[in-house]
Amino acid sequence: MTSQSRPAPGASPVPSSTTGPCGAPETVELLGLVAQLEHLAFARLAADAAVAPTLEQRLALSRFAAEAVARRDRVVARIIELDADPVRALGQFEHVLDDFDARTQPSTWWERLLKAYVGYGVADDFCRLAAEGLDERSREVVLEVLDDASHSELAVAELDAAGSDDGVLTARLALWGRRLVGEALGVVQRLIVQRPALARLLQQGQPATQNSGTAAQETSRTAAGAAVTAGAAVAAAAEASAARDGSAQGATAEAAPQVQAPANPTAKSATSKVINQLTAQHTRRMSRLGLTA
Repeated sequence: MTSQSRPAPGASPVPSSTTGPCGAPETVELLGLVAQLEHLAFARLAADAAVAPTLEQRLALSRFAAEAVARRDRVVARIIELDADPVRALGQFEHVLDDFDARTQPSTWWERLLKAYVGYGVADDFCRLAAEGLDERSREVVLEVLDDASHSELAVAELDAAGSDDGVLTARLALWGRRLVGEALGVVQRLIVQRPALARLLQQGQPATQNSGTAAQETSRTAAGAAVTAGAAVAAAAEASAARDGSAQGATAEAAPQVQAPANPTAKSATSKVINQLTAQHTRRMSRLGLTA
């Protein structure tokens, strides 16, 4: 990890003491990210349970929150098996989603559900891709944790029912989904750029690119495209919010986060494939809801 790169919010460098005697800092880093995401999911699901419209939804979401704690603890147990410090492993990612959450505040229950399904789904997909570079035991733990789709199924069922006969809601949610993915891809790109250990896992888990020149050009195009997507999505969401309030006058789109160019060869070779794969997964999620990606 280069000392010149500026850490993202909540993404301070991993202390050397977090790595176990097996010499696998990449493994501990990804396990810390996954465990932290589950820890954040617990808090988010508990908050959702408090504001859900029906008692049935509140009961289901409170159960999902408890399950998130159990999933987190399975990952923590693996970190301990590697003789690493779970508090430090999780702590480096304590604020990893703060900027994303601040920029994507839902205004309705339906936007809240779509954010859980689409926005946080991008983070899970990123961890699945990085897990392919882990040792067999650690990869098994991560994939088992991420494959628990119970909350996603609830979100899909609720959103599908709500949008089936409401064209206005469907259009608004499609716009919201585009904003969510733009912001989420920005988080992923910053992780790849500023976390070389994660970039190395992505490299190890994917076949080597035969034509490095082509890969570098594709990376540049993809990064630029993601930046445009994020900016356009933010602007579009601001317009939709203004229209929803009945007044577009004075509505100003929040500046899109700057997407950094990959700062090292490992990040460059990983970024293009990852963004393409994550975008494809996002498109499948939106299609499942009958929404335009």
